[in-house]
Amino acid sequence: MKEFVEYKIQTRPFEPEILSGLLWNLELDGLNENEESISIFVEKTSEIELKLNDLLKSAIENELIDYFEITKNNVENKNWNEEWEKNLNVIEISDKIVIKPTFREYENPQNKIVINLDPKMSFGTGEHETTKMMIRAIEKYISKGDYVLDAGAGTAILAIAALKLGASKAIAFDNDEWCKINGEENKNLNQISEELEIVLGEIGDIHQTNFDLILANINTHILIDIKNQLAEKLKYGGKLILSGLLNTDKSLITEHFQSEKLQKIDEDSENEWSLLVFQKE
Repeated sequence: MKEFVEYKIQTRPFEPEILSGLLWNLELDGLNENEESISIFVEKTSEIELKLNDLLKSAIENELIDYFEITKNNVENKNWNEEWEKNLNVIEISDKIVIKPTFREYENPQNKIVINLDPKMSFGTGEHETTKMMIRAIEKYISKGDYVLDAGAGTAILAIAALKLGASKAIAFDNDEWCKINGEENKNLNQISEELEIVLGEIGDIHQTNFDLILANINTHILIDIKNQLAEKLKYGGKLILSGLLNTDKSLITEHFQSEKLQKIDEDSENEWSLLVFQKE
């Protein structure tokens, strides 16, 4: 039987939504929001401790928190997915789009676009600010028949949203095998098997180019690392929507992507998170 470790994280100030968004960038088996702390769960063999400390120190440097404390405990094995699902609900992203976990009921009298999702712990359930902003931006910028690339896709929620909003074809890639499995499940749930290709790999494994719309809701440092490849894969006149950014990263990202001959045409923010939209000149 697998053995697990709980890291209980307390911060000052305690902003659970911001902290959860940061922590999901780590490879977790579970995450629970408590009244005054957040607990993350990983296998005992995981080497996450150094990464966790670095992540929280970075949060201090970015003035998101002033202080943190981590308590480590060994815990019994349990169904983390079941525990996590208890906190997931139907989310109305906009007047047009709803995200519905498979284990929740939803009546749809206004005939909204419903994205059915079986999250399986992958980042991208629709609860986080960056995911909400991305979907609203897709709704704003998608054109019928667009060819879409979803970079670091997680649950593939963004590619699915793009297809339901009028795109004709999408590729979603992630380097996490669990995301590949979950993405395949979610595309079948939404009956878009022919239109959506799920790829296990990095951006270098995507050989297609000339995308009308590229979506990337991932870490700032990864965005900077792959900026050239993102720009190369975008057709002239195409749009690139980026999030996963803290407000403090906005200027840095703008500078890096404008150096790739991408013009910033829009931006959005919610709480501590930002979204930027670029167009290829």
